Amino acid sequence: MEQPSPLARPEVESLHAYSAPLEGRRKLLRLDFNENTVGPSPRVVEALRSIPADHIGIYPEYDGLREAVVANLGLPLQPDQVGLFNGVDAAIHAVFHAYGDRGETLLTTSPTFGYYTPCAQMQGMVIEAVPYVGASFAFPLEAIRERLQALQPRLLLICNPNNPTGTRLAPELILELAAAAPATLVVVDELYEAFTGDSVLPTADFAATPNLLVLRSLAKTAGLAGLRIGFALGHPSVVDRISRVTGPYDINSFAVTAAFAALKDQAYVDAYVQEVLQARTWMAQQLKAAGVRHHIDGGNYLLVWPKNDPARIDQGLREAGILVRAMTGKPLIDGSLRVSLGTTAQMQQFWAAYAALEGLAA
Repeated sequence: MEQPSPLARPEVESLHAYSAPLEGRRKLLRLDFNENTVGPSPRVVEALRSIPADHIGIYPEYDGLREAVVANLGLPLQPDQVGLFNGVDAAIHAVFHAYGDRGETLLTTSPTFGYYTPCAQMQGMVIEAVPYVGASFAFPLEAIRERLQALQPRLLLICNPNNPTGTRLAPELILELAAAAPATLVVVDELYEAFTGDSVLPTADFAATPNLLVLRSLAKTAGLAGLRIGFALGHPSVVDRISRVTGPYDINSFAVTAAFAALKDQAYVDAYVQEVLQARTWMAQQLKAAGVRHHIDGGNYLLVWPKNDPARIDQGLREAGILVRAMTGKPLIDGSLRVSLGTTAQMQQFWAAYAALEGLAA
């Protein structure tokens, strides 16, 4: 008779882990996870191919990578203000592992990136998620201010621009929130900042607001999503604390090599971002002309509400070789599809398929 396996902590036993359908995507047009849709810089590919075979058997080395991040940002930061992580997901997990505890509160917005919730749940935290406001999904600033003072949460997590609504909050308002709640760690997830320019980093003073932490990645712009590398920027003591709960070699050598090359080729990233913004303008024009309900704000994605059954449209797009992300069950945006923005040619491919499924003139 098979014996039952040992039980985990109660929080883990009741946890519904964040999961995403990531299999079987490589031959399709990937407009479902907000990735770079064309791949990394040729310099990144060349650097990866140049790795000597014997280096694969050596533990990764990180010397100079923090300095390279600082140089790329062009801001008066120090290397000890940069934390290195196996993707921003690992940085988020480390934040909760270091700062979240049973019974304490995570204050955030709704809907937002789905991984925040299981990270809070596995620590036994209470989640206070404040809905975005109105048809434009405006940031609920006053409600957040009120709860920040009333609840004194352990963590305030703001995705800016927000995934999936694209909602943007002005950097000076984020800094005001951090200054008003010194006992709360205010984490700003800036994975999509490059597409809008709303970063708090140029004006942040981590000595004055040591409770502010900013997350960045090379996945959405530089095309390194498959290699997993992310950064946390903040006061050295906060960066140190969240780095303590990670492994000594969490980032692999290939990701390190690719990151160095990507950080040195900012022109490639800038050109890709510009291409996405041009495609975004074109896509908005098509949706508006066809009378399709949609929402575009920040980030490299948009929301559309099909006239027909969203599940059928989602499946029809997949059969046409195009992946999008259904927002089924998400507060405020149930019934919509989130569509990543790629190049203009890629969005033309999407629009032709979508219009045909909806009976629209493409």
